[in-house]
Amino acid sequence: MLDTNFAADVVIMEEGTELLRRLGEGHRPTFTSCCPAWINFAETHYPEILPHLSSTKSPQQVLGILAKTWLPEKMNLDASRIRVISLMPCTAKKDEAVRAQLRHGEVPEIDVVLTVREFVRLLRREGVDFAAIEPSVFDNPYMSDSSGAGVIFGTTGGVMEAAVRTMYHAINGTELEPVELQALRGFDGVRSATLDLGGAIGTVKVAMAHGLKPTRQIVEAVLAGTADFDFIEIMACPGGCVDGGGTLRSKKAYLPHALKRRETLFGIDRARPRRQSHANPQVQALYRDFLERPYSEKAHYLLHTWYQDRRRVMTRTVQDIWNDITMSTKVY
Repeated sequence: MLDTNFAADVVIMEEGTELLRRLGEGHRPTFTSCCPAWINFAETHYPEILPHLSSTKSPQQVLGILAKTWLPEKMNLDASRIRVISLMPCTAKKDEAVRAQLRHGEVPEIDVVLTVREFVRLLRREGVDFAAIEPSVFDNPYMSDSSGAGVIFGTTGGVMEAAVRTMYHAINGTELEPVELQALRGFDGVRSATLDLGGAIGTVKVAMAHGLKPTRQIVEAVLAGTADFDFIEIMACPGGCVDGGGTLRSKKAYLPHALKRRETLFGIDRARPRRQSHANPQVQALYRDFLERPYSEKAHYLLHTWYQDRRRVMTRTVQDIWNDITMSTKVY
């Protein structure tokens, strides 16, 4: 059992470093890339925005590729015998797992994706009662620890807050205080804030959107030149991953469930001994022993991806369609 929150910490290291580089080059805005439904939406409906997407893979894919490269090296395992089964709150993760660019040679980074609902059905079928099981800890010493920042990754605004905590440290060499950024924790469809990161970067303008209608609004504003942001977090599901399409949901009580899960994540963050991704000792070991540094050549090869224009172009004219209709209804 491995913890995807560990991979979320790694994503923050890569995405945060990537963003700082882009800001230094005057490239803005940068959109987050951890939500596969958002990636599909952008590729299909707004391919012109693709150059603004972070190239960092999602936590699911980062976990998969590290489980098939770094983990077998550390544990002296045959990498060809490793299969990664991912338990996710998101139905779009199934599509992400089969993307052609998310393969390591001929080997998929993720072999199987089960949603939370599918996993619950499996447990019930096998007669497993979670309430009767004694709690235990992860037993892997390399990919099982996570910071509070990795935990809040799953709610709207959480990726932004996690990234800012680490970027502030990268710029100033000190920890951000206070560590909780209330300006990023609203629940409106589109929210924005101005943050002072200090150093050469100074003030940055950030925005967060959750749900595809708010996402469309902010993307069209960026394309129209009316949005002025440096970093934009997008989550396709209202509330974020924690209330994704693969979770146990109730249409009648959606909002209370989403807010309850969100507050649970914030509570876990507060209880963590380390609340910044860069403070995770397993992440530190990963870079020291395997990847060298964030955004290194090796890290870029393993932990970054690319996107493609998949817009569906309508080649038939209205007249062509009308001719087909009239021919199909013509009486001889």
